[in-house]
Amino acid sequence: MAKKAKQSKRTQNTIAEAFTFGDPSPVLEGRDILGLVESWWNGKWYEPPISRPGLAKSFNANPHHSSAIYVKRNILVSSYMAHPLLSKQEFSRLVLDYLIFGDAYLQRVNNRMNGPLKLKTSPSKYTRRGQEDRFWYVPNLYDAQEFDPGTVFQLQEPDFNQELYGVPEYIAGLNSAWLNESATLFRRKYYQNGSHAGFILYMSDAAQEEGDIDALRKALKESKGPGNFRNLFMYAPNGQKDGIQIIPISEVQAKDEFFNIKNVTRDDVLAVHRVPPHLMGIIPTNTSGFGSVQDAAKVFNRNEIVPLQERFKEINDWLEIEVIRFAPYAIEETAA
Repeated sequence: MAKKAKQSKRTQNTIAEAFTFGDPSPVLEGRDILGLVESWWNGKWYEPPISRPGLAKSFNANPHHSSAIYVKRNILVSSYMAHPLLSKQEFSRLVLDYLIFGDAYLQRVNNRMNGPLKLKTSPSKYTRRGQEDRFWYVPNLYDAQEFDPGTVFQLQEPDFNQELYGVPEYIAGLNSAWLNESATLFRRKYYQNGSHAGFILYMSDAAQEEGDIDALRKALKESKGPGNFRNLFMYAPNGQKDGIQIIPISEVQAKDEFFNIKNVTRDDVLAVHRVPPHLMGIIPTNTSGFGSVQDAAKVFNRNEIVPLQERFKEINDWLEIEVIRFAPYAIEETAA
């Protein structure tokens, strides 16, 4: 809330007031995401070391963060060769969970002969690990359900602090993603509250009639909202130089580092995801551009997509059936 400073009475009928505003509130704070210091045991399962709801909220905090994840997901799904046990839609859910949370869980639904009937993705946001490879589905504390032993496979992005849960690779870039979001929200609120067109109309000339002042006040009030950016006309006969002044409240270019913040944080997010900018639809600002998109796609496929494909093939070892297969050179053929 705005705090009103001490009022100083200039004259009997004139009061000058000054206002200050409270500290800005961040949309996502670090403790919302990284607030857990360990995977503590609650008697049935271990809690993840990083907040799953926090990671889910951060996914939509920044367009470059979510776009980089979607690029990897789309390439993996397009190259995946569907199997009767695992459809492309289920595989898409599996990949998205793994890239966002660093964990992916696949449940094996058995038939009457205790053989695999189909494979279902258990959402990582609500799946918890217990002792001795026992797993729980916990949408809330009141509806927790334990999976049958040996029916859940956990694909984990290893973490050097603990061995129970995976941690996504992009953790180091979350602060940049949040800063990018904060800059965007600040600019949006800045335009919504009309401060970008705000000014102080200072008059030292005496008006001909009091009605002139009332008409000017009314015109200024009506210029806000749908009527903003309208032109105003003020006639002051016998007025002196600088008798009427327009003093801007703020200057966007001088007060705001919006573009620098957006560009620097974008580069940080792209670096932590290691996705070439031309694969994400980013327009180059220099004359030379980003180089060959075919070459970038080939390097990206070899360094990022192939290792991810190999990780998902670990499911085959668990099932002892070749369910996960990928079409070769999908990126090169698409880019050529």
